[in-house]
Amino acid sequence: MEKRNWWFLFGVICFLTVVTRFHKVSEPDHVCWDETHFGKMGSWYINRTFFFDVHPPLGKMLIGLSGYLTGYDGTFAFDKPGDKYENTSYLGMRLFCTSLGATLVPMAFLTVDELTKSTTSAVFSSLLILFDVGLITLTQYILLDPILLCFMMGSILGGVKVSSNRIKEFSINWWLWLAFTGTMLSCCISVKFVGLFVVLLVGFMTVADLWNILGDMARPVTDTIKHLIARGICLIVWPILLYSLFFYIHLKVLNRSGNGDGFYSSAFQSQLIGNSLHNASMPRQVAYGAIVTLKNHRTGGGYLHSHYHLYPEGIGARQQQITTYTHKDDNNKWLIKKYNSEDISGVNIVKNGDLVRLEHIATKRNLHSHKEQAPITKKHYQVTGYGENGTGDANDVWRVSIQGVKDGTELTAVTSKIKFVHYLQSCVLTTSGKQLPKWAYEQQEVSCNPNLRDANGLWNVEENIFDKLANVSFEVYAPSFFERFIESHAVMFQGNSGLKPKEGEITSRPWQWPINYRGQFFSGSTYRIYLLGNPVIWWSNLVFIVIFLIIFASNAIKQQRGYIKSFTDSHKQKLVACAWLFLGWLLHYVPFWAMGRVLYFHHYFPALLFSSMITGITIDYLLEEVPKLFSENISNMVYHTALGIILSTIVYSFYLFAPLAYGMNGPTANEVNSTMHGLKWIDSWEF
Repeated sequence: MEKRNWWFLFGVICFLTVVTRFHKVSEPDHVCWDETHFGKMGSWYINRTFFFDVHPPLGKMLIGLSGYLTGYDGTFAFDKPGDKYENTSYLGMRLFCTSLGATLVPMAFLTVDELTKSTTSAVFSSLLILFDVGLITLTQYILLDPILLCFMMGSILGGVKVSSNRIKEFSINWWLWLAFTGTMLSCCISVKFVGLFVVLLVGFMTVADLWNILGDMARPVTDTIKHLIARGICLIVWPILLYSLFFYIHLKVLNRSGNGDGFYSSAFQSQLIGNSLHNASMPRQVAYGAIVTLKNHRTGGGYLHSHYHLYPEGIGARQQQITTYTHKDDNNKWLIKKYNSEDISGVNIVKNGDLVRLEHIATKRNLHSHKEQAPITKKHYQVTGYGENGTGDANDVWRVSIQGVKDGTELTAVTSKIKFVHYLQSCVLTTSGKQLPKWAYEQQEVSCNPNLRDANGLWNVEENIFDKLANVSFEVYAPSFFERFIESHAVMFQGNSGLKPKEGEITSRPWQWPINYRGQFFSGSTYRIYLLGNPVIWWSNLVFIVIFLIIFASNAIKQQRGYIKSFTDSHKQKLVACAWLFLGWLLHYVPFWAMGRVLYFHHYFPALLFSSMITGITIDYLLEEVPKLFSENISNMVYHTALGIILSTIVYSFYLFAPLAYGMNGPTANEVNSTMHGLKWIDSWEF
């Protein structure tokens, strides 16, 4: 194709992208779906308030930066979906996310064009992405998804460019594309951990490229070594450095205490301005008579907590509840006493191997365990609060076991990792991390595990109040950036593993996604926005994936049997391109089947991009092959008729389903909730 025609088609694609993506971007003027989370996090960056999230920081940092640069002051609450944006500069953040989401279409065009050397394939692929109303909906709001998808598509484009023969190896242009690929990979995984899937895909592409270079007998082995070093620097070392830089900025900016402090260790919290541990001082040693708070040492664990409420009937002994709670509270405070005496006069330091009692300050009941089943983890023993005014029984006695030290070593605040082993039952005080029902305010279970090696049985003393010992500054416990970096990841991984469906929450399963079974409401008010893919495109994608697999297998068998001596360059490029894209689809879809965490419909959209590109290439392949079955006189007519039908179907389906993305009135939630009800209610929608 002539260069002028190529630029004309690319320009048309870009123009249609701008028209479709930015149409009604300011509507509705209220909080939609997860804007309540990510808008709020953007505000926290502007206010420099620390928070906890299960995703890496880059996406939220960019949202906060875009808001700051466009006049948003970080004061809007983002309390719940439906809250009206009043006197709030929200549009800048939406435009930023929409702009990144809009890059998907031209990048898909460039990627497919580079893979197949076919402008027709590129046009079909980009049109399928352009006219999918689900992608329009997902990329018009203050969300992480448009940012993630942009960096993901940038990674694929960069990887394809570097492996292409169109760019001279080791030229400045080649190095720029290689560095661009590494940057996109780093940014992708810095937004969400699912960015790892595209890292794997680019990794496989790189390995295949290196293997081909090694197998080229016309080239010296040193070429392979040079490529290996270049890829290692730009695709491994540079992304790691960039990823670490994002976390460094994240931890530097968020230097004020917020509601996520409790998920992190005591030493981590001491670096946050406004936290009770910041610039605090307390005794270094823990003595009998000290009032302490005990934080589970497993990163993200909560504080040992109790309150006046009892376990309900049928849940072990009907005694006082013991839980862990991730927020600071007066009900987290305990008095540490000798096991056989109430005398707390003088200064006696708690040592490794000592027997102690822990009395809850607010309720005056002792930490207690017995041979009753724990509420959730039935192989563990129940832990309760027992006794009156500090007087209980022998089941209140615990042995202090400080990890990694000899008997007689003094217990210190913050740094000592402690296990509390029950004296009679020989079990270790632990938290399973499992959420208790509403009768325990959905706090986390505490139990006593007969397996003394339980990794969740480690605790540390955070607050240590005892006026008979000299205080030392908390700065002595300050962690390094590397320690905070590692801890941040441990907290995120634990948070991700703990994302389970809440009672009554509507979720979805991976089998439902490709068939477009159920969408998600973004706005449920009179101005309704519904996340649902264009059924014509989504169902076609499934059909064309199957068609591609049949074509690929058929051609492979024919070539193996000698019916086909060799493929034309055009056919080979298209089949190889579809093979790589099919691998990308598998990598971005299949792993979700094994995930135990809560899943939603929007998790499928990265895979959708790959399936749409496969469809575009396969359509072009068929348009070349099918007319060959007819006589020369009618082949052109077949080609142009099929082309017209395909394009008109894509455009008309967009016209039918566009109200889902841009706002509608008419159908009820039940009518919209499944595409299986038929299409008759579309006629009542209004733009």
